[in-house]
Amino acid sequence: MPNVISADGTIRQDNWTVVARPEDGESLALPNGPCLIPVDLWLAGHEHFAGRDDIGVWFDSHQEPEHLGERANELPVVAVNFPKFSDGRGYSIARLLRERYAYRNELRAIGDVLLDQLQFMKRCGFDAYALRPDKDAAKGQDCLNFFSQSYQAATDTDLPLFRRRAS
Repeated sequence: MPNVISADGTIRQDNWTVVARPEDGESLALPNGPCLIPVDLWLAGHEHFAGRDDIGVWFDSHQEPEHLGERANELPVVAVNFPKFSDGRGYSIARLLRERYAYRNELRAIGDVLLDQLQFMKRCGFDAYALRPDKDAAKGQDCLNFFSQSYQAATDTDLPLFRRRAS
């Protein structure tokens, strides 16, 4: 089983399976155990999935979090797919889920997730990271805390550095 890095740097086994979008004409097949399904399919079958703590969703980078909106906290895990490391739209999705929709459960980065992105993802609200398979999860803690201070406000602190120093 692959590993997931938590925001505090601990490494744990990932027991959530990411379910790929079914091809046209195919139906959604859920594996045994906890799984993450495409957000639009969860919304389409919301009444079928309601109340299940073994179903989470994943966003693709082009999808808008307002479609999920206030329903976000019904989900134990929301994942955001980074199709390539240079696609930064997932950072905006994370900030919107945390700040506008007050999502408080696990927010996970999946896809092309690299070690040097972890601290920036954490600042945007992610608290779990499924690294690309060729990356070493043991280096995750160092990467999450590479900088001791940040200049700007983000989800982890609502005050910029100059305001924190003035206090």
